[in-house]
Amino acid sequence: MSTGEFQQPSPQTLRWRVVGVAFALAVFAWGVGFYGPSILLQALHAAHGWPISTISAAITAHFLLSAAMVAYLPEAHRRFGLVHVTLAGIAASALGTLAWANAQAPWQLFAAAIVSSAGWAATSGAAINAIVSPWFDRDRPKALSMAFNGASIGGVLFPPLWAVLNSRIGLAATAAVVAAAMVAILAPLVAGIVRAPPAGLGGAPDGSLRRPEQRVGPGGLSRRELVRDRRFVRISGAFALGLFAQVGLLAHLMTGLGPILGSDGAAWALSLVAASAVAGRTLLAWLLGSRNRRHAAAVNFLVQATGVVLLVQGGGAVPVLAGCVLLGAGVGNLISLPPLIAQQEFQAGDVARVVALLTAVNQAAFACAPAVFGVLRDLAGDYTAAFAVAACAQVAAACIVASGRP
Repeated sequence: MSTGEFQQPSPQTLRWRVVGVAFALAVFAWGVGFYGPSILLQALHAAHGWPISTISAAITAHFLLSAAMVAYLPEAHRRFGLVHVTLAGIAASALGTLAWANAQAPWQLFAAAIVSSAGWAATSGAAINAIVSPWFDRDRPKALSMAFNGASIGGVLFPPLWAVLNSRIGLAATAAVVAAAMVAILAPLVAGIVRAPPAGLGGAPDGSLRRPEQRVGPGGLSRRELVRDRRFVRISGAFALGLFAQVGLLAHLMTGLGPILGSDGAAWALSLVAASAVAGRTLLAWLLGSRNRRHAAAVNFLVQATGVVLLVQGGGAVPVLAGCVLLGAGVGNLISLPPLIAQQEFQAGDVARVVALLTAVNQAAFACAPAVFGVLRDLAGDYTAAFAVAACAQVAAACIVASGRP
């Protein structure tokens, strides 16, 4: 293949190359920015003896600061360019990982959170949606599913990778390896492939006709109007509760399952959750079609709640691992369903702003989860109360999202 041919691929080829880059970005973004705090919680507690509640508060700061930034991600993309903002996010994630791993005092974790939160904001769900969505219309559920499966693969790979490397070369060296790999792999991919669709593709980038239920138009809702919109309130309320439960569980899962499965077993259990997320997201993408996406979200929340009940009540490894599978089956869909519901219920010109604001609201809610779960654990002496709160939140989320009219 000549250089000219590589530089000018067909729109169909470029479309799926963009999805591939988004997949790779999601692997590292979630492996470092989402699953990373759970891994670091256990590693820093073991290395320094710092209270779990203190480390959890720093994790909360990581997510809360990111929520404040991600709401303005569409404006940053327009002003500085999608590629430049994404590259800056990759660099911030790498530097933040190094800062977390090399902290020598608890206060340094909060300084590290400032850097890592910027990286997470620029590389997580709203960024993946901004990279992929302009290229797809009818096939957007499948495209986003494929891209967001990278998030689950990151969860499969990173917990055992961190556990193995940490035991052999130490936490600081492990962080250096992960940070270097992130920059070396992602930077050339993003710089070389991510771009806007060719103008000739028009309003339906995948050559499809829009479904009757899909809203078309330039949009124009402001953030103030969105937060008063009943559709937005119900979507954001439901997914904020669901993600609060999910993030709290994932941040403490390795620590909570350690007494039952051992340290290495708990790391593999977290990987099992992530692997189940790939299966759950892929299945939903192929079955969803034009079905009611709110109802799909409600079922997803209830499946997760069932898994959490097994984690609480399970008296051995088998029920606990079954709970991990059910919890994981819905993990990925909590990331991919909000953009798909927004696509179905809002005008096309509003979707990017809706998704960014949803992401900000959700992160502001689930940012509190690691700290809340840590306090509940320290007060109760185990995770029973914290996990019960998670199950109740997931049931409430199912009721809220199902009550909305698509």
